[in-house]
Amino acid sequence: MLGLERVVIGFLILGTVNVFQLLLQGSSSPHFQFLVSYDGTRIKQNSTRSDIMAAPKFQSHLGMVDLLPEHTPLWRKIEQALHDQAALFDFHEIRTPIMEQTELIVRGVGATSDIVSKEIFAFEKGDSHYILRPECTAPVVRAYIEHHLGQRGGAQKLYYFGPMFRAERPQKGRLRQFHQFGVEVLGSAHPIADIETLQLMLAVLEALGLTDWTLKLNSVGDRPSREAYKKVLLEYLTPFASQLSEISQKRLETNPMRILDSKDASDQQIIAGAPSILDSLNEECQAHFAQVREGLDALGIPYELTPQLVRGMDYYTQTAFEVTSAALGSQDAIAGGGRYDLLVEELGGAPTPAVGFAMGMERLILAMQSINHPWTQQEAASAAPDVYLVALGEEAQTWGLNALQTLRSKGISATIDMQGRSMKAQMKDANRSGARYTLIVGEQELQQQTFVLRHMAESSEETLSFDDVIQRLQQAASAIKGS
Repeated sequence: MLGLERVVIGFLILGTVNVFQLLLQGSSSPHFQFLVSYDGTRIKQNSTRSDIMAAPKFQSHLGMVDLLPEHTPLWRKIEQALHDQAALFDFHEIRTPIMEQTELIVRGVGATSDIVSKEIFAFEKGDSHYILRPECTAPVVRAYIEHHLGQRGGAQKLYYFGPMFRAERPQKGRLRQFHQFGVEVLGSAHPIADIETLQLMLAVLEALGLTDWTLKLNSVGDRPSREAYKKVLLEYLTPFASQLSEISQKRLETNPMRILDSKDASDQQIIAGAPSILDSLNEECQAHFAQVREGLDALGIPYELTPQLVRGMDYYTQTAFEVTSAALGSQDAIAGGGRYDLLVEELGGAPTPAVGFAMGMERLILAMQSINHPWTQQEAASAAPDVYLVALGEEAQTWGLNALQTLRSKGISATIDMQGRSMKAQMKDANRSGARYTLIVGEQELQQQTFVLRHMAESSEETLSFDDVIQRLQQAASAIKGS
């Protein structure tokens, strides 16, 4: 444990103190206004705060973004589409806490990975060390072991949504708090599990209208194959040691395969000539990878063999994959995953083969926005109520509260003024809310039991009984849902 404790203390320094210093940078200057864009990056404008409005005393942390009411309808639509696709493939949702023991992530993700060495939010309470989860595979595996899910028989097909946390520099599509959708298949070593997992990942993209994708495929082999490859790779890389980036020089000593994942331009020139790991696979790994490729070929799923693809987690074995989207520009990775047959045993469970993937929700949305997906154009409209009840006077307000209850029981979304304002102010508020209709109720309407239903977009209105109002609103709501 002594080595782990030293590692954790290092994480505490890297993952909290420096991060908080970064979060505070720029917050004290009165000459700049910081705005948070939808993708989470902060934009610094050369203007005084008073030019726009006074800066609030408290703001969200850099790289941690509020999802406002105009954003959440789109998120709900996407989440529902993901639920639907997971159900079609017979996957079942699991939810784990956002906080886990630090040792779980260190052992699961790997002490030499970028995530653990540079990007975690870790803290301690007494003798216990905790972490905000940077990914969800290790937590799902922990839950699988803790709740004996392997005893339920057959492969366990699980999926999840949720926030993850990494203390990295925020940029477009890369936040400190971000959200992932992912799946894990635990208990199957058969290549069909790899193929089904890949199919679900691509089905999700297709369901969201993202058809311009590229699937990159590799095998990182089992432990003996990787050890054999590391020797070959070291022989190749050692003569270039002084030319490698600083981080790659460190990886040369700790985990040379991670050098293949370097984005440094000079490293990439050296990596381009590196031997392929596919030449170091033993017969068992070759056979498994061949079956995965044959399955994809049979399904007509195109892919690119990418021998340099190793992924960012140390737990991957055999099949590794990544999907990129041209819609995202240079930061084009939208999803990725692979097989991790050793992780369950590493975390204290019985030897259990497994495969899975994760995709970033923010990146999905950026990709959908870049192709002008219809859902991204309908965020505000989909959040609008079906009807805004304009009540004139106390008697109308009392009647209106009962009417709202009836409307909502019929599946009609409805709202009412809560500030006792004039008719003009209520109509203005109804327009601001995006309500499709207003129902105007005053003393005369209550006496005659007929009410003015106004179509806001068409500026037309008709006088109806309340039963006819309900029927008309139900028809309009059904037409919108069906469009």
